[in-house]
Amino acid sequence: MKDIKEKNVFSVNGWTMVFVDLAVLFFCGRYVIAHSARSGSTPGMIASVVGMILAFMTFGGFFLIHPNESKVFTFLGKYVGSARTAGFHWTNPFAVKKKVTLRIVNLNSETIKVNDALGNPIEIAAVVVWHVVDSAKALFNVENYQNFVAIQSETAIRQLASHYPYDAHDTEKESLRGNLEEIAARLKDQVQERLDVAGVHVVEARLSHLAYAPEIAQAMLRRQQAEAIIAARRQIVDGAVGMVEMALKSLEAQGVVKLDEERKAAMVNNLLVALVSESDAQPIINTGTLYSG
Repeated sequence: MKDIKEKNVFSVNGWTMVFVDLAVLFFCGRYVIAHSARSGSTPGMIASVVGMILAFMTFGGFFLIHPNESKVFTFLGKYVGSARTAGFHWTNPFAVKKKVTLRIVNLNSETIKVNDALGNPIEIAAVVVWHVVDSAKALFNVENYQNFVAIQSETAIRQLASHYPYDAHDTEKESLRGNLEEIAARLKDQVQERLDVAGVHVVEARLSHLAYAPEIAQAMLRRQQAEAIIAARRQIVDGAVGMVEMALKSLEAQGVVKLDEERKAAMVNNLLVALVSESDAQPIINTGTLYSG
């Protein structure tokens, strides 16, 4: 496929051509009226009539461009250039003009169902913010650039979702839910790579919807709750062990009491029960000893 890039079309100020056309029509019409009484055609009459016809033909070359808009021109099936400077202009009246908007467009993709990296069915959607930067590529490299953006964006979303799990059990691994900013950056890069051929620039791409599919949503919710409970228990135990260790070292360092291994084990057991238990600990005063006899 031949790579077509945007270039500037030949054009002049529209008001200048309006003045030229009016001047040609005025002088040629005046000449025709002044010499219409003469019999036969003269070179002056022929030139005046031809000039008036040409002036009328140039009217098809006038065009307007609004801000953030571009017009693409083709002549005899060949791309001759684009114009994107806002204002009133004139160019070849026989060129075919097509409008391309350069405004920023929001694409809110449909919610699609895909399998994540772990094979879990999930629902995902994204918002892609884009605009055309090369009007020639947008018109001639693809059939319909707006439809092309929609399809390629959905393809990129599917591919991205299949490479990451919905939620990572290991905090060091990236996931769709846990690394939103990183996922958004990768999605933007993937969409941009696919849309370069259409002359489209991606301003932003971000997930707008992410959820487990309804058929496994309840099961995955219970799993997440169980994982949260386990993680909380692990943190509580780690903290309790640290506090017990600190208490034993402090007692020994200050010489408050000297404990043998059996008494240390009993103290560790009591402290862990008091620290880890969900209910308040009930103190028991021990008036005896750990040793019999």
